[in-house]
Amino acid sequence: MFSNKHPFLTAFSLALGSAIALGLARFSYGLLLPVMKEDLDWSYLVAGAMNTANALGYFIGALSSPMCMRKMSVHRFFISASIITGIFLYLSGCTDNTSLLFVLRVIAGIASAWIFVAGGVLVSQLGSIHANRSGLLLGIYYGGPGLGIFISTLAVPFFNEWGMSANWQHSWQLAWYALGALCIALTVVLIRPITSIPAIPPKPIGHSGTPLRTYVPILAGYFMFGVGYIGYMTFVIALLKQLGLPSVTINIFYAVLGLSVMASSRLWAQMLDHYKGGQSLAILNTLLGFASLIPALMAIYDVTLNTLAIVGIFISGIMFGCVFLSAVASTTAFVKHNMPPTDWVGGITAFTSIFAAGQIVGPTIAGWISDGQGGLASGLLFSGLALLLGGLLATKQKPLLKK
Repeated sequence: MFSNKHPFLTAFSLALGSAIALGLARFSYGLLLPVMKEDLDWSYLVAGAMNTANALGYFIGALSSPMCMRKMSVHRFFISASIITGIFLYLSGCTDNTSLLFVLRVIAGIASAWIFVAGGVLVSQLGSIHANRSGLLLGIYYGGPGLGIFISTLAVPFFNEWGMSANWQHSWQLAWYALGALCIALTVVLIRPITSIPAIPPKPIGHSGTPLRTYVPILAGYFMFGVGYIGYMTFVIALLKQLGLPSVTINIFYAVLGLSVMASSRLWAQMLDHYKGGQSLAILNTLLGFASLIPALMAIYDVTLNTLAIVGIFISGIMFGCVFLSAVASTTAFVKHNMPPTDWVGGITAFTSIFAAGQIVGPTIAGWISDGQGGLASGLLFSGLALLLGGLLATKQKPLLKK
């Protein structure tokens, strides 16, 4: 089978799904936010609420994933969700109505969560077949959104500028069309490899699964990760524009961040294989907190935008990119280390749901704070402190006794 002979190509194919779910469906919005905010006269609260809408959908999608996977194979579920995501990204370019855009972001979020839960189960199964490479395979899958971010930095500015030069009423709409088409194209590429991954064993009748109470500390740490990281990814581009960085430099920054995500798969692989408790998430959350504080403190203290300051901004982006999706990978590694295969769907669903709940809270609070006297810098300061708290909470998680 393809997955037996080519584990890395199979993991990369799965990564195309995670690129769709987060890189294209969510993080591309960071590039579109300043243009859409100005064109549609949004406040930062409304702009943040669009990512809250996506996170709300993500929460609904996470909770509904187990039920959906009882009705169809995990492979078909993964492929179908990727197509649905592409369709609703495309439709986001068909309107300028804020309420309708909100609804479309919710539906795209539902499908994105379906991709992520199914992908997490599939990459865990792939890792169990190739146990000596499990951490690296997880890292490749969770590095996929970096590819999506990188593609977005090429596609979004190009199509937005094309729309402006063509006197399109809302230039950003062309970017949504392009993102939707890219999702469908990537889905076609991933179909054959991922259908070769063996199915996980069914859950035995009467089996209650691993109790949630046994891993509350890491769930709490992951909730704070969801609260904190999304503020950075939603508002950092707007903050850099506010600081006076040229558009070309900002696009390079976002591309470098995306490439850093892709490079992170090998960086943390051994750590994910080694630690069985909450240590990995604690380390990664703490690093993310410091990365978020760099641009926030620069803006708060009105640091002059010289070469040293720009280097600091890029260090923040590289550090954030190298870490943030490995934090997601650390929870899948925790599930794989501590739960039997029959509990993987339940465990990954629990983490995806708490992650989504944090993402619902994060952008709205950060946006509300950003609309106040402190501006965007205060919003990012809140995000950084939330991540540091998440790191502290995750240190309390001990390994579970695998049933």
